[in-house]
Amino acid sequence: MKQNVGKTDAAVRIIAAVLIVVLYFSNVISGTIAAVLFVFAGIFILTAFFGVCPIYSVLGISSCPVKTQKK
Repeated sequence: MKQNVGKTDAAVRIIAAVLIVVLYFSNVISGTIAAVLFVFAGIFILTAFFGVCPIYSVLGISSCPVKTQKK
């Protein structure tokens, strides 16, 4: 698959995932909402590391910089 997650987008996803984990371990979130957010955190980490977001692919979105072709 073609990468569609840029560096800034990946950094934001990692920060969001870390924030979710911190909120959980500081007992700010718990129960069902914590489980749902943990799933999202896992998805954020995976998409950030692999550089591919399936939702972006379906919607035709890319946060990667456009590469120019040399003639």
